[in-house]
Amino acid sequence: MNRLLFGAAMAVILVGSVSACGAESDSPAEMLPSSGAVASSTTTTSTVAETTTVKPLPATTSSTPEQTLPPAEAEPAPATAVPAAAPEVTSVPMPPVVCMDLQSAQNLIQELGVFYSRSVDATGKGRKQVLDANWIVVGQTPGVGVPIGEGDAVLSVVKIGEPNPC
Repeated sequence: MNRLLFGAAMAVILVGSVSACGAESDSPAEMLPSSGAVASSTTTTSTVAETTTVKPLPATTSSTPEQTLPPAEAEPAPATAVPAAAPEVTSVPMPPVVCMDLQSAQNLIQELGVFYSRSVDATGKGRKQVLDANWIVVGQTPGVGVPIGEGDAVLSVVKIGEPNPC
């Protein structure tokens, strides 16, 4: 009796494993166990609207008209379209930032209205400026008073304590 129950349980597990690994085209009816056992399951159904166009094959003598199925209902476009506003280009004179710490220099440039400036390691080692307050500006491009926009200001920096002209 125990062997029969064990065999039946293994068969149900095997059928469940095989049906769980079935092809994508399995229908819910095909996924039911073949034994008389009743399985409970949750089914989620989704509907996808699709437009299909059927065209006749070229170079045939029959006169098969082109048939187009109507598309699914789409949301109507708004009655009045509002054009997107062009981003405002900010141009401000480059302030003098040489001998300032990098964080203070960036803050000053941002106060003028330019929020993106770049910094480079003046030693040529390619080091990244992670903590801006630990770096000092030893050069700036463009020069003082030249109009700058986003990304135009390039600040050459060295770590505080390294040799510099400041």
